[in-house]
Amino acid sequence: MSRNAHPAGPRHAEVLPEDHPPLPSHDLTELDPVIWPTTAKRVGGELTIGGVRVSELAEQFGTPLYALDEDDFRTRARDYQLAFSDVDAEVYYAGKALLTKAVARWAHEEGLKIDVCSAGELAVALAAGVPPARLGMHGNNKSRAELARAVDVGVGRIVIDSFAEIERLEQIAAEYGRTPEVLVRVTTGVEAHTHEFVATAHDDQKFGLALSSGAAAEAVRRVIASRHLNLVGLHSHIGSQIFTTDGFEVAARRLTRLLTQIHTEHGVVLSELNLGGGLGIAYVTGDTPQEPKTIADSLLTIVQRECEANGLPMPRIAVEPGRAIAGPAGVTLYEVGTVKDVEGLRSYVSVDGGMSDNIRTALYGAEYTCVLASRASDASPMLSRLVGKHCESGDMIVRDLYLPADVGAGDLVAVAATGAYCHSMASNYNYLPRPALVAVREGRARTLVRRETEEDLLRLDVG
Repeated sequence: MSRNAHPAGPRHAEVLPEDHPPLPSHDLTELDPVIWPTTAKRVGGELTIGGVRVSELAEQFGTPLYALDEDDFRTRARDYQLAFSDVDAEVYYAGKALLTKAVARWAHEEGLKIDVCSAGELAVALAAGVPPARLGMHGNNKSRAELARAVDVGVGRIVIDSFAEIERLEQIAAEYGRTPEVLVRVTTGVEAHTHEFVATAHDDQKFGLALSSGAAAEAVRRVIASRHLNLVGLHSHIGSQIFTTDGFEVAARRLTRLLTQIHTEHGVVLSELNLGGGLGIAYVTGDTPQEPKTIADSLLTIVQRECEANGLPMPRIAVEPGRAIAGPAGVTLYEVGTVKDVEGLRSYVSVDGGMSDNIRTALYGAEYTCVLASRASDASPMLSRLVGKHCESGDMIVRDLYLPADVGAGDLVAVAATGAYCHSMASNYNYLPRPALVAVREGRARTLVRRETEEDLLRLDVG
């Protein structure tokens, strides 16, 4: 029996679930260029990325496997840098999306600064050779040790997130004899149209200092009054996976009013305004991400208009794309192990990974595009659910999709747009070793982060 053979049984239910997605109008082998990496194509029916066949990747590195298209990443980083290069603006790559030494070097080589939000991310960026002055540090609960390391190495910008952090950082700066340049993170009250877990600018959440309560203005007063902190600007981040700049317009208007208040009250003109990141990418057909140049023109027009209306000079703008650069460059490969037909509902296609390598679907209902990757098929569409091997009913990678009805054990499937927040949020649930991360480029693949082994899992268990 071939690896794709199955026991006889229904593979495409005649009665579909009430909330099922419509039958696809496109070929199941089609690769939407808005979703897949720029080098992704079919060769003899098989998916290739960066000129490398997925079967070769699976054979050499095993599955599950994160494959990252280096040219795609670099091109997107370069596009953002060029989009904001005509004005006094800066682009930070948001390291939380995906950060390794190689990724940090790519971002740095393409002219981007990098923002980090922990001692670990800071260590990776420094190990990659990124100059500390080109780093920014975030975090709602930075420890004393993290702030001390940032001050000691000379991190370029520290984004203050609380009153307690002002006192903590002031003490550390005094001890080191330094005057770090800081921004105050302002919660603008903008309700981003995104999932609750990734909306970050409404008042009732953990990040920043609220504009509406006066906390942001008070934080500014305290920083200006400090002897060892240099306030250079304001920071705002309204959320993630956002497809329009409407929310940024509201946030910019409110931030500009605060800049005006600061100038009136303190006679200080702040030179920087960081609008954060969060602009979306295409995960499924119909998602409509904006081009970096369109984003840049829109944001700069918004801020310039608001500053002119309030009689303020134009500040230096900063943005922090992370997902928008890393997300589309990544593809995750899995091997199918079991296909289980649930008559009248769908087929459950189980793979050798799951929520330990991609928690996003279980965490906040993320959607993905998945294709049969290792071969061609002209079988009819089969309503499916791509699931993992973990001991959770919520262990789903793609909740609803159509795969060819002959998909079976041994096939490789590929999930697109997994470059952001999959590797960085991976876990060892059920003691699964975390997958390798490899870069593909011009027909070659190389390891960026090796696959964990059982020895790795046991090394920290001292018994």
